[in-house]
Amino acid sequence: MSRRKLPDSPLFSLDPPVPDFSFELSARRDGFWPVAGADEAGRGPLAGPVVAAAVILDPDAVPAGLNDSKLLRPDQREALFAEILATATVSIASSSATRIDTTDILKASLDAMRRAVHGLATAAGFVLVDGRDLPPGLSCHGKAIVKGDSRSVSIAAASIVAKVTRDRMMARADATFPAYGFALHAGYATERHRVAIDSHGPCSLHRMSFRPFRQV
Repeated sequence: MSRRKLPDSPLFSLDPPVPDFSFELSARRDGFWPVAGADEAGRGPLAGPVVAAAVILDPDAVPAGLNDSKLLRPDQREALFAEILATATVSIASSSATRIDTTDILKASLDAMRRAVHGLATAAGFVLVDGRDLPPGLSCHGKAIVKGDSRSVSIAAASIVAKVTRDRMMARADATFPAYGFALHAGYATERHRVAIDSHGPCSLHRMSFRPFRQV
């Protein structure tokens, strides 16, 4: 897969906006380096963990095609996942369905991101986080960026790592709980998943604090 030269600032284009390195370069100009991107996957599903990733990209080896994981095909995500792991510093953490139920999905997501950032082999000097909230307890400065996975290549890389990791976890869960079809929908509230819940009831991976289960 080819790699691209990162500009100091985004260029005007009629094409849809794509993530760039401008937030990272701004942090470096302010004296913060290295810069990590952090994102999570799996806030919305009815089952399974929420998975977070933190990624420090090598500015000289940024994979081409990084973008919000939701905008990529599964084969594109898999290819980029492999290249990110080969060229970047990566850390992954998760919060289980039980942890989600005992706190809430936002707190569980932010805690997973905090642990992912702190798990990096190279300590981040600054972290860019997708969303509106910075995880509490970070050991470095940071910035929350709304729609950051489509604006920062570091956050985009983290979104891909988190998404691919979670999808693989749910595919493995399918072997243990085959009645629910986790490999097909990764725990999201599809019609097939809801029918399976009606037929078999919830399993240990289901988030009992979510609406369909609150009265169970």
